[in-house]
This record gives sequence, structure tokens and C-alpha cells, in this order.
Amino acid sequence: QVQLVESGGGFVQAGRSLSLSCAVSEAIVRTYHMAWYRWAPGQQRQLVAGIISGGSTNYGDSVKGRFTISRDNAKNTVYLQMKGLKPEDTAVYYCNVQGRTTGDSPRSYWGHGTQVTVSS
Repeated sequence: QVQLVESGGGFVQAGRSLSLSCAVSEAIVRTYHMAWYRWAPGQQRQLVAGIISGGSTNYGDSVKGRFTISRDNAKNTVYLQMKGLKPEDTAVYYCNVQGRTTGDSPRSYWGHGTQVTVSS
């Protein structure tokens, strides 16, 4: 069974830091692109950061210089370190993995989301 288990969300004051992690179940035998998205009420879903298996990364303009995405291929886990958090970073953060299970074609998998709330 494919599972993406996110952890690390919470409530913090502006300027503080939080780290998120997303553990991908072993059912996904190959991961390509891993990413974090966020969705705030009344807004469109936004790409926060992405990373491919080779390590190249890309970031949304609003988080560049503050957030860092990384992955541990051995643990099948993707991380998001968030520094200098702002109230506008408040959203539900979702882990996304482009990968495949044994015998299946690559597809997109989503976690259930973790809430990040930043107070001013």
C-alpha cells in the first residue's frame, strides 16, 4: 500500500523555523520528482519546492532563500526546512511524489497534508 506520511507542521511565530518531512512507503520502488505544495484558503495550490532524484531543486518565488528542500533516497524521505516564516506561509502543506510501484507506470502520489500556521 502506498503511503506518504507527513510530519512536522505546527504553529509558530513569524521569523521562526519549522521542518517538514514526508516518508514514502516502500511500495514506491522508484521516485523521480519529490515536491512540497501548499494550499491556503481562497488561494490556488502553489508549488513550494521540488527536487529530482539527482538532487536538482526548484523553488517558488515566494520562498526562495528561506526554504530548503532535500531528500534522502535511502530512506525514501523528502524534507522541507523553512526559515524566516511569514504569516503568508500559513497553509496546508502537501507532499507529492512522482514515482511508481513494482509493475506499475509512474504516477503522482499525494500525502494528506500538514498544517503550518504562522502568527504575526
